Amino acid sequence: MHLNFDNIEDKLIVYMSGELDHHSAEEVRNIIDDRLERDSYNKLILDFGDVTFMDSSGIGVVIGRYKKLHMRNGKVCVTNITSSVKRVFELSGMFKIIMLYDDVEQAVNNI
Repeated sequence: MHLNFDNIEDKLIVYMSGELDHHSAEEVRNIIDDRLERDSYNKLILDFGDVTFMDSSGIGVVIGRYKKLHMRNGKVCVTNITSSVKRVFELSGMFKIIMLYDDVEQAVNNI
């Protein structure tokens, strides 16, 4: 799993590529949390455009960031989800609490 970061206004954008599974979840969680804390972000956009696979560990990463930011009145959303990753989100019921946007620009304008 490879992560690239960007920020627009007060929003942290994480571009992910590779597999978000039990092998990479802890490292991804630690890197994103470090960035959130270091720069005091409370709005997070996770771009899944290049994520080729995600299992329940990936759901844990997203839910954990949601809980962390929700406690600070922050927001988390996801963008550019492939059909296979979208299926994991749908089966887990994540879209009840996490907004899905088509692309980063749409997410930036809505959170």
